[in-house]
Amino acid sequence: MNEPTVGPPPGERDTWFAAPWDSPPYPAFPFEFRDVSVLSVVYRTDQDAIRRLLPAPLRSTSDLVVFHVYNMRDVNWAGQINEANVMVGAEFDGVEGGYSPILFIDSESGLTHGREVHGQPKRLASVETRLDQDLVVATIRRNGIDVATLTSSYKRERADLAELKDYFDFELNINLKLIPHITGQPAVRQLTARRLTDLRVHECWRGPATVELRPHATVPLHRLPVVETLAGYLWRADFTLVEGTVLHDYLEEGTGTPTPTGEPGTPLLVPPPRVQADRQRSSTSRGAASS
Repeated sequence: MNEPTVGPPPGERDTWFAAPWDSPPYPAFPFEFRDVSVLSVVYRTDQDAIRRLLPAPLRSTSDLVVFHVYNMRDVNWAGQINEANVMVGAEFDGVEGGYSPILFIDSESGLTHGREVHGQPKRLASVETRLDQDLVVATIRRNGIDVATLTSSYKRERADLAELKDYFDFELNINLKLIPHITGQPAVRQLTARRLTDLRVHECWRGPATVELRPHATVPLHRLPVVETLAGYLWRADFTLVEGTVLHDYLEEGTGTPTPTGEPGTPLLVPPPRVQADRQRSSTSRGAASS
């Protein structure tokens, strides 16, 4: 009498991507995101605050935060996902992109994929975007607290998404991936990067915006305080998520533990052209109002 088979045949084990192996919560690459609406708000913060959140050897490239709130209506495998990604400009060894100190999401599939594969520091939250007459309002709510509220005008001025990339290359997302062994020792300690591909932008609009942050003990987004809000972008697109790369492996290097980047007080780099233009526009508006 043959013994019953336990688990998958040996040949199938090479195809395992996520657990449970017979019903994983997310697929292998690639997978597509269709009809995604995004509110992206750019604001200035304290660059020393950014440095305190960046793991070395990443280097801060500006005092800017780009706060994206996604309404992803049609995602392979996962269905609908609402997510917020907080990004700051960072650079390592000539590679520049947006580092994510924290993300918020309402999807189990998106949460597990982001943390297990990319190393994205995703936390569960209610992420809502709504249109209230002429105002787009995005709210991130956790533990009954609105930790962030973003607003922007609705389709006021046509724009090109390339303008948003002038601040920094947000399409390249950099993350700190930390996974321990069952023994408690580090198994994975890496800086990872992934780029959105097949990006097809259907529309993009630019207008005035606001960002309000509320202190929260376990998701301290308020550590990136709002100094000045520069612009809001409302855009709709399709894109594909594919494999990424390892920018830096702490265990191979032998350093083991990431440390914060640099010392506070390092001079700011020259602001990107888009930032200079926004500041000039803001200064002109204040001058006209006071005259």
